[in-house]
Amino acid sequence: MAATVNLSSTPSNPISKLPSFSLNSPQKTSFSLFPNSSSFPCKPFSHSLKSQFITTSSKNPISDLFPPNKSGPEGDIVSSFSDDDDKPREECGVVGIFGDLEASRLCYLALHALQHRGQEGAGIVAVNNNVLQTVTGVGLVSEVFNESKLDQLPGEMAIGHVRYSTAGSSMLKNVQPFVAGYRFGSVGVAHNGNLVNYRALRAMLEDNGSIFNTSSDTEVVLHLIAISKARPFLLRIVDACEKLEGAYSMVFVTGDKLVAVRDPYGFRPLVMGRRSNGAVVFASETCALDLIEATYEREVYPGEVLAVDKKDGVQSLCLMPHPEPKQCIFEHIYFALPNSLVFGRSVYESRRVFGEILATEAPVDCDVVIAVPDSGVVAALGYAAKAGVPFQQGLIRSHYVGRTFIEPSQKIRDFGVKLKLSPVRAVLEGKRVVVVDDSIVRGTTSSKIVRLIKEAGAKEIHMRIASPPIIGSCYYGVDTPSAEELISNRMTVEEIRKFIGCDSLAFLPFDSLKKMLSTDSPKFCYACFSGKYPVMPREVKVKGVGDSMDDGLNTPLASIDGLWIKGPPNFDLEKEIDPLYQESKI
Repeated sequence: MAATVNLSSTPSNPISKLPSFSLNSPQKTSFSLFPNSSSFPCKPFSHSLKSQFITTSSKNPISDLFPPNKSGPEGDIVSSFSDDDDKPREECGVVGIFGDLEASRLCYLALHALQHRGQEGAGIVAVNNNVLQTVTGVGLVSEVFNESKLDQLPGEMAIGHVRYSTAGSSMLKNVQPFVAGYRFGSVGVAHNGNLVNYRALRAMLEDNGSIFNTSSDTEVVLHLIAISKARPFLLRIVDACEKLEGAYSMVFVTGDKLVAVRDPYGFRPLVMGRRSNGAVVFASETCALDLIEATYEREVYPGEVLAVDKKDGVQSLCLMPHPEPKQCIFEHIYFALPNSLVFGRSVYESRRVFGEILATEAPVDCDVVIAVPDSGVVAALGYAAKAGVPFQQGLIRSHYVGRTFIEPSQKIRDFGVKLKLSPVRAVLEGKRVVVVDDSIVRGTTSSKIVRLIKEAGAKEIHMRIASPPIIGSCYYGVDTPSAEELISNRMTVEEIRKFIGCDSLAFLPFDSLKKMLSTDSPKFCYACFSGKYPVMPREVKVKGVGDSMDDGLNTPLASIDGLWIKGPPNFDLEKEIDPLYQESKI
């Protein structure tokens, strides 16, 4: 069993930053150790894998993968999206804290800061006297935790998780962090991302006798750790991660150790900070560090494993091999808060520049610029400043609407959108209006917003979208509809404009987005815009993945096949989704 943690939280005993350490008998050679270094020695990453991307502003052949009349093994495709909630959904946010007597309370506050990454479940695992104690629940962080529950989580080390789900109350069993016991003790894990080889790993583990308690892909990580023959515990994590494919930013906790790990491509964000008393903090975004007064130090690098304990401080290992990073561009477009630094860049500055690019490359005569709140606001500010047109609040968002509500018996047209967004007639009436939004997924909400603005008396409506057209589903931890449900995959820009009902429509040009990112451009994942997947999924996505595949209480395992199916014999997914296959295969 691990030793008992007994850390002082006073500045006189700070946790050292990167002390020297050694491992006596490594079980594998596919990692490296990097003590006493302020920069990650694995950089620069190999650029031998040259990615080519597809520029698109209209219908893309990816739609041919699933014709409109094609159904999955369970019948017709059923979307996991509401017409009134038509955005991609980030699956979750994670936090880990080591070396503070208020670890669980700080974790609770950090989860508040990450609430935008998931609103339907939250949990915290704290370590006290070598014992892992857990509180999880369905709902917002403030609904799951109260003073008495936090009193049940003493200790100087904790990890936490917030998640988004489409399974409602039936997802309780899959609320993270997960805790499991094995022969050397207990381990807890919180995971942000999605494993594309989950079904293969689960089948292998079940064939070898593993029994699963949930249908979450995160649980396979615990099983892989438990069966690993590597020593010590840190190498068990390395051994397990070598078998994973896809996206994972994870924090682990044992009786004496906190571990953070990020997949070699770095799809999902994870940052490291430090409080004034020396406590080490890991979180999905820097906004969580700001709230608990932790100073941002750096990202957890793609492919890095960072372990923190009382004896050795912070230890750094490097997973191998190291491909070129492919960080999720949608963090900067939509998911992250504007006040966060993500992948070393200011989210606010990225979105402001997106708006400036739209104003430069898709100008239009207008009287006022408005945003679809909240994620379109910064891009709209950038558009207005560059165009020299006033920005005003033409749509007011209600912050008091939950994800469920009772509709009137006499159904009101566009009820859901009206409940959440209210047009300001004084701003819109008789005006030529530019409406800036972050993205268009299925187009249903955009059409209703245009209708609301027209009903408020707008003379003209010009939609400007601060992202390229979305033509591919995400397999790396984001809940998006299947490819055939994505409007930009089925229609040209002009067809979308007619469907939405606006006077003009323009997307952020893909080439301009990459040019704006400059030398960082090759480090981002654009699969949802290009159909070019850095890690090819082994199953075909036929529905919005959501969490109906993660429903630990009610969903039978067989239903997983309703979301992910193996392709027919000789099926080549890469060839199907890449119209430039012969020229750009890597």
